[in-house]
Order: sequence, then structure tokens, then C-alpha cells
Amino acid sequence: MSPFRLEVVTAEEELYAGDVDILIAPGIDGQLAILPSHAPLLTQLAPGLLQFRTGGEEEDLAVSGGFLEVLRNKAVVLADAAERAEDIDLDRAETAMKRAQERVASHDSDVDLERAMAQLARARTRVGLARRRRRPERVQAP
Repeated sequence: MSPFRLEVVTAEEELYAGDVDILIAPGIDGQLAILPSHAPLLTQLAPGLLQFRTGGEEEDLAVSGGFLEVLRNKAVVLADAAERAEDIDLDRAETAMKRAQERVASHDSDVDLERAMAQLARARTRVGLARRRRRPERVQAP
């Protein structure tokens, strides 16, 4: 199967532009798998991991939401914010996750629970991606 074009952009920059074999995106109703010749689609993205593969190479981005459009063998991700694993400061991400967890757990009337939950989802995604990419590669036994 031939690859399809993927572009991942934010308001600040283009993070990726190239051909991929598969795209897995965090849709608001669950994970979406996009393959070549996918039917036209326009959907909102939830905070989560955007994963794509070309050949044997896999790349992941943490996205905080946005939109995905698939049309004529091309997928465009318009992300609110997106980061590569190597760009995430793990200590800062863990601190942000703890703050978000505290906001969600508090029962203060001045806490916007929906916003706090969204912040927690973004923070968990960032921490998970940063931790996963920082693990040392395992050596296969012969």
C-alpha cells in the first residue's frame, strides 16, 4: 500500500510534513486509525498522542487538542499545541501534572472542573510521552 501525506501544524510552526503509512490520532470519541485512501473526515482531536509510522520508523507527538482533516489521501492536523518527546522537560511536565491533579481533587467552588480535567489530560500525555522516550532501549537476547 502506498503512503499518504501528513502535515502537523500549530499556530507557531509546522512540526511534520511527509509521507506516512499509518496515523493514529486521539479523536474526541476515541482513537482514529488513518490509512492510505481513507474516506474524507473532519473531526476534533482530544489531548493525547498522535502516532505515525513510515516503514519501520515510528514518531509520536503530544497534542493538546485541535482538528484532523483527511481529504484526497492527505491528512492535516491543526493542533492547538504539539510537542515532540525530546522537547518536553520531564520535571516541569511532572510538576504541571501534580498541580492539575490537585486542582481536580480540590472541591473549591472557584475551580473550573472541566478546565482542570483538560489540563490534567494534557499533562498526563506529556509526562507519558517523555517517560516512554527516555527509557533505555532493551537489548534483544540472541
